[in-house]
Amino acid sequence: MFVRSLRPLGPLRPALALALVVGLVPLATACKPKVPALEDLERPNNETCLALERPASSASVVFTEAWPGLRFEAPLAMRQLPAEDAWWYVVEQGGAVERFDSSDPAGTLGTVLDIGDLLATPGGNEAGLLGMDFHPDFANNGHMYVSYTGTVDRELTSIIERFTSTDGGASFDRDSGKVILTIFQPDSNHNGGNILFGPDGYLYIGFGDGGGAGDPRGYGQDMDTLLAKILRVDVDRGDPYAIPADNVFADGGTSPGGGVAEAWATGLRNPWRFSFDSVTGEMWAGDVGQDKWEEVDLVRAGGNYGWSVIEGTHCYNADPCDEGPWIAPVVEYKHNSDNGVTIVGGYVYRGTAIPDLVGTYLYADTYSGRFWALTYDPLTGDAAPTVIAEETGYFPASFAQDHAGEVYFTEWNGGRLYRIDPDGSAPAPSGNVVPDRLSETGCVDPVDPRSPASGMISYEVNSPLWSDAAEKSRWFAVPDGTQITVNADGAWAFPVGSVVVKQFRNGDTAMETRLLVLHDDGAWAGYSYQWNETGTDATLLVGSSSQVYDTKDWAFPSRAECLRCHTNVAGGLLGLRTEQLNGPHTYDELGGGTYNQIDALSSMGFFAEGISAAETLTAWPVPSGDASATERGRSYVAANCAFCHLPDGTGGGAMDLRWDTPLTSMGICDVDPISGDLGVVGAKLLDPGSPDTSLLVLRMASVDAHRMPPLASLVVDDVGLAAVRDWITETESCAE
Repeated sequence: MFVRSLRPLGPLRPALALALVVGLVPLATACKPKVPALEDLERPNNETCLALERPASSASVVFTEAWPGLRFEAPLAMRQLPAEDAWWYVVEQGGAVERFDSSDPAGTLGTVLDIGDLLATPGGNEAGLLGMDFHPDFANNGHMYVSYTGTVDRELTSIIERFTSTDGGASFDRDSGKVILTIFQPDSNHNGGNILFGPDGYLYIGFGDGGGAGDPRGYGQDMDTLLAKILRVDVDRGDPYAIPADNVFADGGTSPGGGVAEAWATGLRNPWRFSFDSVTGEMWAGDVGQDKWEEVDLVRAGGNYGWSVIEGTHCYNADPCDEGPWIAPVVEYKHNSDNGVTIVGGYVYRGTAIPDLVGTYLYADTYSGRFWALTYDPLTGDAAPTVIAEETGYFPASFAQDHAGEVYFTEWNGGRLYRIDPDGSAPAPSGNVVPDRLSETGCVDPVDPRSPASGMISYEVNSPLWSDAAEKSRWFAVPDGTQITVNADGAWAFPVGSVVVKQFRNGDTAMETRLLVLHDDGAWAGYSYQWNETGTDATLLVGSSSQVYDTKDWAFPSRAECLRCHTNVAGGLLGLRTEQLNGPHTYDELGGGTYNQIDALSSMGFFAEGISAAETLTAWPVPSGDASATERGRSYVAANCAFCHLPDGTGGGAMDLRWDTPLTSMGICDVDPISGDLGVVGAKLLDPGSPDTSLLVLRMASVDAHRMPPLASLVVDDVGLAAVRDWITETESCAE
């Protein structure tokens, strides 16, 4: 019996065979393959998990990168010179105005003005150089007007300033600057910043309500402040301007009810972008809402749009709220994962390329990437918004219109300029697109899609992103012959064609598998696959969804929601960075050996340049481990919050929660909140020694609209919350 059972083992040495018979060596141990030494690790071939094309869009339009050779830093506006088709000018939030020749396919940039040193620092992610327009008579006077947030007497201030060019717009003299208007900004959000010359030749200026949550100072209905309004001034008369005679409070505040003479319309929360219909001259605005509603307004002279008594058409700071001179929005949309949460007003389309859109008002949402075309009947007031693109993966920041009426938009995160074109103008996918079934992606075993393909490398992180206590497995793949570049800040830049896979489970039940793909256009995109009940395969989702697993509610993010976290500012990837992978991991795909991940990947040749030995590099501690309270709390917020809350990030305010940012520079210690105090008197973003009055803790502990993180989480992370509480308790002062 024993001799027969030994025969299949092959040519074992007699001593080993005897040892097996008498039970000295377990059979499993004898058959276990030898674990390779670190220096002998080999990079697996990746033959299947390769670059994929984006799925076909459901849009009735397509977005064409207008000048593929150009890249900008946070572009917030673009304008053509009056009566001049060739030259476009782009406003960068950091303070530069760039110009390029639109007839040059390669696109060559030239900086015509840089006022970065005039900007307030820090100013928050809604501050900076925010708007620009040319005087209608630019050909004769060379005047360009800009709107930015600077500092006056050490206070954050919105500034409208004029600069002059004497060479036709090739450059603007910094010394020619003339300040036209200033207004103190109590908070760093809701700065507005759009400025445009209207068809009447007057300059229109948009300002928000001064920031904070819920209009805490009541500026929305305060007629004696320039905030929460669209202003209208005559820059061709007076010094620095005159008041147009037909402004609603043109007599300087002696009209019934008083009011600032510059006001043209009021009751606006944050009219981020407005425009004029080039045919009718009407002003259209997208007014950013508070917690629930975004709105499109047809702005009239003297109109009051109700904030903060109403938000959209709904009561906000008064109930009942039907008594008042409120002008209702033309349309509104509710905050959700499909619609989004931040409207960007566009233009009435007057081009020729898309006949079906002529006369419709185009607008979008920054965070969902959804685009609408609004048909409006001025006689009946009937309004019909139509979704013309959704799940686009773009972050539109501002629209633009050329002299021919064609419409463009700037992508704040990606730094690109896009033109809206008719459907069918883009080349058809080659067929190698993201498939409908997970088993067909080439990134998993087609027979057992719960297992990775042979070319994938598993990894784990030191400080995990909270995912409502789901169990997770992680893998990545890069195309053969390519490598990863390690940036100075520890972030990793992956080559085009790379794929990152994360699988989420509730116990043994597979719920979701997410693919993050770096497409050929150099932009990341996220795709969510929902597993079937039998656990044999998963199906690609088009939008967001939800499912209950036993008693666990699970939210599937939309593609746009994926990119709210995986932003270009954050490097596209969140967990794959040096501080996160500097720790041990057992590689089943490499024979079951356990190695430091940095050393293992370096040995396999994954890095483009030699990376230091892991023992010399920073490693974020495990939030539940035995590191100090400060290190554990800082590790948690670095992994779970800093990808939004960093310079130029998508998070609100001016917070910088990155690991290596000193507490004194994080913008949170003993800082008043600008988005509400949740009813806690004296609350700070971080109140030293007092977690119960720290918004960082209070919002983590919330499960309502105030929750942080705001996406893909329905459950409080008790371990992470404890780590952050311990950190704040241990913090004795902001000078730490």
